[in-house]
Amino acid sequence: MKPDRVRGCLIGGAVGDALGAPVEFDSLSRIRAAYGPGGITDLTDGLVTDDTQMTLFTVEGLIRGSVRGRERGQGHVPSTVRHAYLRWLDTQDHQGPPVPGDVLHRTGWLREQTWLYARRAPGNACLSGLRGHVAPNSKGCGSVMRSAPFGLGPWPAGQAYEWAAECSHFTHGHPTAAASSGALAAIVHHLVNDTTLDDAVAAALKLVDDPATAGALRAAVDLAHGGPPSAEKVESLGEAWVAEEALAIGVYCALAGGSFTEALVLAANHSGDSDSTAAICGNLLGAEGVRIPAGWIDRVEGRDTIERLAADFVDEMTRGGAPRDRYPGH
Repeated sequence: MKPDRVRGCLIGGAVGDALGAPVEFDSLSRIRAAYGPGGITDLTDGLVTDDTQMTLFTVEGLIRGSVRGRERGQGHVPSTVRHAYLRWLDTQDHQGPPVPGDVLHRTGWLREQTWLYARRAPGNACLSGLRGHVAPNSKGCGSVMRSAPFGLGPWPAGQAYEWAAECSHFTHGHPTAAASSGALAAIVHHLVNDTTLDDAVAAALKLVDDPATAGALRAAVDLAHGGPPSAEKVESLGEAWVAEEALAIGVYCALAGGSFTEALVLAANHSGDSDSTAAICGNLLGAEGVRIPAGWIDRVEGRDTIERLAADFVDEMTRGGAPRDRYPGH
């Protein structure tokens, strides 16, 4: 396991999220009118959204699943991830962490990071699904944007795919959401093991049995190899409000961009879910080992928390050494 790839995947996703967040609901013409012909090209306030928040709770759930399995001889990762998502839900429902002894108190240091108590347009499917109301036809991108961490562990790509797909069903009932979540996790798995992005996508496609997800990925790869990148080409893949479109745009931009900065700018500037596509693109490039500009890392919200979580993940997965006081119980 390469610690820099784990850190890069998580930091890269957060940077992309922060870059795209200010223009998430704007049309391309409105973005260009506000920021110039090149669109948004730099972080504004560095604030992240539910995309990064839920991604971090995915990591926490994976760590807890490993700790539980190591200490108790049993552990069901999807169960620990679901409990982690319920802790995220608390950050959306309350103004701050509960005091010890509060009936709502759920243990864990991530749950107690005050900066996470911010509503940044969380997806309705994520909120309602975690409250027990999963729509069978929901296939928004809310399960894809949180699924990159499943690919960071020492387990096989197939396991990463299965866990991400299963955990997608906590909030999104449509099989395309599950397949797109699984595909992202599998691609990340291959990237952190030194596979090129082209080859990582090809390998992940062998696991995908959903026509919409497979078609979107193939379209993204073909488009990336079909000439210079553009915002108009991004928009030809969709608006990214649904799972397979968000995945396709993230993959296209990561393939077509000449650098981390160019790829993320491409991923953020379109008439759709800009923060999710830029977050996915950042996850991919960080997992691939592409250098992230230090100035962006320094300015992204929650950097210290992200880096601590990445270090704990590596410690647990390589030495079984995640701090027990930070990852108790579920």
